[in-house]
Amino acid sequence: MSKLAELSATYRSRLNRLFGRWWRKQSPARQDRFATIGPLLSVLMFLAAITAASWYLRNEEIERTAEALRRDTEVAQQQIRLHLIENQEQLVRIARELATRDITTSDFLDQAATFQRERPAVRRIAWITAQRQVRASQELMGFAPLVATDGVKTDPSLPAQGQPIDAEFTFQAARDSRQPVYSHAFTDAAGVPVFQIQVPLIDRGNFNGVLAIDYGIEALLRHHVPPEVTRRHSIAVLDSGGRTLTSTVTAMPGQRSSPPSLSYELPLAPMSNGLVLKGMGYRTSVGLIGSTLFWMVVALSVLTVWMLLGTWRHVRRRAQIQGALVQETNFRRAMENSMLTGMRAMDLEGRVTYVNPAFCAMTGFSEDDLVGGRPPFPYWPSDRIEENSRLLQQELQGRSPAGGIEVKVMRKDGSVFDARMYVSPLIDPKGQQTGWMTSMTNITEAKRIRDQLSASHERFTTVLEGLEAAVSVMSVQHNELLFCNRSYRLWFGADAQGHSLLASSAGDSVFQTEDDEDVDNLSGLPTHPLTETSTQPHEVFIDSLQMWFDVRSRYVQWTDGRLAQMLIATDITARRRVEELARQQAEKASVTSRLITMGEMASSVAHELNQPLTAINNYCNGMVSRVQAGSISNDDLVAALQKTGRQAERAGQIIHRIRSFVKRSEPQRQAAQAKDIVEDAVELAGIELRRRKVNIHTYVAQRLPTLHVDPILIEQVLLNLLKNAAEAIDGARMPPTRRHIELRVAPRHTAEEGGVIEFSVTDTGPGIPEDVLSRLYEAFYSTKADGMGIGLSLCRSIIESHRGRMRAQNQYNGTHVTGCRFAFTLPVDLSQRAEAPPVPEVPDEAAAANPNAASS
Repeated sequence: MSKLAELSATYRSRLNRLFGRWWRKQSPARQDRFATIGPLLSVLMFLAAITAASWYLRNEEIERTAEALRRDTEVAQQQIRLHLIENQEQLVRIARELATRDITTSDFLDQAATFQRERPAVRRIAWITAQRQVRASQELMGFAPLVATDGVKTDPSLPAQGQPIDAEFTFQAARDSRQPVYSHAFTDAAGVPVFQIQVPLIDRGNFNGVLAIDYGIEALLRHHVPPEVTRRHSIAVLDSGGRTLTSTVTAMPGQRSSPPSLSYELPLAPMSNGLVLKGMGYRTSVGLIGSTLFWMVVALSVLTVWMLLGTWRHVRRRAQIQGALVQETNFRRAMENSMLTGMRAMDLEGRVTYVNPAFCAMTGFSEDDLVGGRPPFPYWPSDRIEENSRLLQQELQGRSPAGGIEVKVMRKDGSVFDARMYVSPLIDPKGQQTGWMTSMTNITEAKRIRDQLSASHERFTTVLEGLEAAVSVMSVQHNELLFCNRSYRLWFGADAQGHSLLASSAGDSVFQTEDDEDVDNLSGLPTHPLTETSTQPHEVFIDSLQMWFDVRSRYVQWTDGRLAQMLIATDITARRRVEELARQQAEKASVTSRLITMGEMASSVAHELNQPLTAINNYCNGMVSRVQAGSISNDDLVAALQKTGRQAERAGQIIHRIRSFVKRSEPQRQAAQAKDIVEDAVELAGIELRRRKVNIHTYVAQRLPTLHVDPILIEQVLLNLLKNAAEAIDGARMPPTRRHIELRVAPRHTAEEGGVIEFSVTDTGPGIPEDVLSRLYEAFYSTKADGMGIGLSLCRSIIESHRGRMRAQNQYNGTHVTGCRFAFTLPVDLSQRAEAPPVPEVPDEAAAANPNAASS
């Protein structure tokens, strides 16, 4: 032991000698610094040891609590997850039955009630069709959707096309993915936070709607989190934004709940919809083991450190103040030297006391040349000394305008530039005025640009004044006419009435202001989107001028920032008159075509009328002979007279039908049935077909929607196509087996045209050459020797005026042409058919066997 003591004493002495040698080598300033830092380091090391021990013990406690919280949160997640997966499987089975079986609404409501009764977290089960209509809905007792003040029922749980709500987004996702989709959390019509699962109804690959189920988040948490978990920890559900939707612990009214010491978050699987299950725990022990002792040590340590640092602060404060003063002076000098605006200071007598480098750079004079100088200053042009002296006196008297003074400044080299000077009082720290501070800016380039803009505006105004169209701009807020060109003033004068008349007639409008001028009706108006959009052109008739205008409008931002409406109205009166003349000529051509058609059918009509007239003659001669011979009874006489009357009625019907067809009248659209149009056209065409020995088979689909057309014009088109088909068959001298025409009327629906009714005329003639097909609808082009070439061109014009389309194509059997098919479509609204879905089209082979088919 004595040897160890000797060794330790030896080492201590050596350390003392080394430390004493190092200490003596230090300067007194360093010795003072080390003397202050030594106690400070000792106190900090002691405090660090106490803190480390407390931190270690506290971390052990936190880890145990965090592990328990993690287990409980995972148990709650698994319970909710198993419940949702089980419900999803059951819902998929129900959705499969709804899609594949004919289940009534009452059966669905029974299933939904059973499902909801066993699952208290389910607030609503709704059967929604593909058109977003609720076919049936089972809701929680006492739950009813809210009703808005305008009487329209609003329910965020139901999808609505075009609405940015979670139910609509989930509906689209389920329709596209064909899989069950969970929605984000939202508040339902009763104000309860819910989320939704939508299961698609798929039948043979077709989307028939969804089965939508609303889960109440609070009920889900209350019924499916084990009680032993909620007794130990608080469980909450958060949305994607971190907002708490519901929790197992609710704060007292008016009090804020303390933040949890520990928390653990897990996604609320299997939804992947942003909901998070958050477990929260609270420590029951004190923050630090032996906190009284710890804080006493901390307090003593802080007191010691504060006293040591106080000494340092007192010594360093003076050095810091001196350094800050130097830094502030340098900063102000650097800022003044970096300014692009020239600064000049004068005393109250007009003597220059300061100029910055920018002022010297602008004028070309040095600081020595300017400081201390009196007027006239060297940068005053020689021809403006008197004017500048007057401005200087005005400046010294404090009467300079707030907007500055525009002056001419001469550089040292003799060049002159334009400048604007702003004058303000120079106030010292005591609040006393010691002179005037002047800032000078070179505005030569800005003035040049302003002059160019002024010239450009003048040229632009000249162009607008020379336009033949009326251009006007009106303020949206105050209905004030901001601009109008010469054409506008010529037609409407210089007031805003003409602009308002054009805007209202074109279907647009100018915003009206309130009577209270303090109210800004356009605050919050999206000006930028308005100025980027433009309306469609409209044709407007002004009765007072008896003129037609093509009006185009858009919103612009005026030069002062106000929102304005600009109108450009072009005179189209001459064009409208030409179009009206062309329309009248087309009507005349239509009547002429019908007359030509009946002229070509004259011999057939005469033959058709000859039959009833011959029968009438024979009946009359027979009755006269038998009456004279006294060999006819009253019954036979009445029967013969009835037959004579029927033949006369038949002849009258033929004449009436021909007169109605060729009668000239204005085109008049009206509700018409396709079946009636076909019957009238076939009756007229039957005369020509029987003369040419051509059979016709007609098929008209049942339950067709009502057409809104001019039946005489459509009948004219059908008659022309039937007549052309008969002439093609007869001209080619087809055998009896190929002398027939098929007329079909059936509904169609295409992505390009939508819902239409298609009329088709198919013949068994020689077809149309390919070079003729390309010129088939040209006016005055005909393949007939005596044809005028207006038939098909007029037919196409009639169909296109009804917003339909006309097509022609040859029919082939391999490479052999077996006939030609002409078809045209007329648009309809298929939603008007209230009876049943469209009847499937009857195959071509079954057309002749259809009971509605007629043959002649």
